[in-house]
Amino acid sequence: MHISVTDAKAQLTDLVRRAEAGDEVILTRHGQDAVRLVPIRPVLDAKGRRALMEEVRAWGAKHATPGPDAARSQDFLYDEDGLPA
Repeated sequence: MHISVTDAKAQLTDLVRRAEAGDEVILTRHGQDAVRLVPIRPVLDAKGRRALMEEVRAWGAKHATPGPDAARSQDFLYDEDGLPA
């Protein structure tokens, strides 16, 4: 939806609601596109943050490459007798 800045002044509340609902709202000045109204991402509540963290953990588990076992991670420092190399 394209609307002039002058006309938008009278309808600002409605335009903001439409933008929040996902409609593309572009304000024009002298017939040229000037700005676009876009919603700011909502602040997540505790449940939303938990869901996001679980999503990140699942992605990390899927894409992570396992490293050396912590118990054996320094074996390269020692020889077969357990002495520093």
